[in-house]
Amino acid sequence: MPAPPSEIARKPAIARFGVFEADLDARELRKQGRRLRLQDQPFAVLAILLEHSGNVISREDLRQKLWPADTFVDFDHSLNTAVNKIRETLGDSASSPRFVETMARRGYRFLAEVRWEARSAPQPAIIQANDPARVQELPPAHRGLTRSLFALIQIMYLVFYVEALFHWRSVDQVSWADAGSPLILILVLVTAGVGIPVRFYLLSAAGFDYALLGEKFRKIFVPLLTLDELWAIAPFLILDRIGFGPAFAATAALLYVPFAERTLVRMAYRCSNKTS
Repeated sequence: MPAPPSEIARKPAIARFGVFEADLDARELRKQGRRLRLQDQPFAVLAILLEHSGNVISREDLRQKLWPADTFVDFDHSLNTAVNKIRETLGDSASSPRFVETMARRGYRFLAEVRWEARSAPQPAIIQANDPARVQELPPAHRGLTRSLFALIQIMYLVFYVEALFHWRSVDQVSWADAGSPLILILVLVTAGVGIPVRFYLLSAAGFDYALLGEKFRKIFVPLLTLDELWAIAPFLILDRIGFGPAFAATAALLYVPFAERTLVRMAYRCSNKTS
């Protein structure tokens, strides 16, 4: 069985690499603040590789650190299983390694840059009334759910764009302010042309769990807000089918959607949105 944590985690610190962080004291691996499941033995192997990042650690060294001489186990099978579990959890591969590289007949080497941070002292969990950062802290939520809701919003806007382009003549119904003018139609065509690739980008980023989605979204939020607020009048494109009251109510709801998008992104990508 693996050696006690005190014999492995010699640095009372947190190791950060890529979008991951390993708390060697708590023996926890996290991705963007979300805890990942990694058993004790694979974590013990990962801890040693992190502490010797860039250097080759031989299989014999790992055996001596993790499996005492009086322990009777199938060492080769146990070590291979542990390394495979590490790669599976990190989304790594033996053929194209980004983190754990196998050195033929030598051992293993951790490739990514590791940044060490000392564990900060825990702060009292007291919410001050005059501390906006604490008062506005978002509640925890399942990342899969928040990403799915965000993706559904992108699909909704794509439907709006396609519907408007297929029925562009109906745009005249919302051009009461300037009857006969092509300005509204031009605005719809231009914003739909811009919005379609933007929505596909956000949809694919959420689908593939792009690590920097939070940061990217924060940078484009203002122009995206402008685009979304313009398209909040989309229900008026089907005014003749739903009537003025439902169209007005749907528009009022759509005015809030951009802020809901921002909240969902912040909940799913907390680490990359600390400054937003």
